[in-house]
Amino acid sequence: MAIAYRQRIDDDTEFALWKIEETAEDLYVQLQLNDEEKAVVEKLGTNKRHLHWLSTRVLLRHMLSTNEYIDCQVDSHGKPYLVNHPYQISFSHSFDFAAVMISKKYHVGIDIELVKEKVERIAHKFMNPNERGFISEERKIEELYVCWCAKEAIYKCYGQKEVSFLDNILLEPFRFEGHGVVDAKLRKGDVAIDYTVGYQQYEDYMIGYVTEYSV
Repeated sequence: MAIAYRQRIDDDTEFALWKIEETAEDLYVQLQLNDEEKAVVEKLGTNKRHLHWLSTRVLLRHMLSTNEYIDCQVDSHGKPYLVNHPYQISFSHSFDFAAVMISKKYHVGIDIELVKEKVERIAHKFMNPNERGFISEERKIEELYVCWCAKEAIYKCYGQKEVSFLDNILLEPFRFEGHGVVDAKLRKGDVAIDYTVGYQQYEDYMIGYVTEYSV
């Protein structure tokens, strides 16, 4: 499968989705991996996580349009970064899709989730009472997924551990329209960052994506 969806945010920033229809072997042969990465793939076994790991790297290779080795590392907070390419990156995956966001100018974060009814049962774990109060009855499930994806995208963009979705990432009311933006803020100790998070419904999935100026 080629790239299923691609959206450019500006001249230096974009994200894309890959629909996973290949076998692990088909994905593996498209990659250049060092011994450490090969060991990671082997440890993942043959479950869906295996396909997710491979497909995000294949998608990244397509987006960077390179045949060179891509040195993709993970920092102490679990945030991926590139050693030999001038891009900030973020990965996500859910069931049959992988998502990658890249930018030369910004820190980025992306999340993709398959929309399911069960999100309603856990809403109180990641949304405060004020946020739950602006969710509409008509589009409840979709709006809850916008909120989850927005918070997850901010968490990845910020790139530090010990950030609470419930207490530290706060969303402003929004009107769900299939795609749009949500204003948000991260407040934790001395940290005060405002974000505008984009969201996009794609087939049965919800995508949240965000940028923040690199420093």
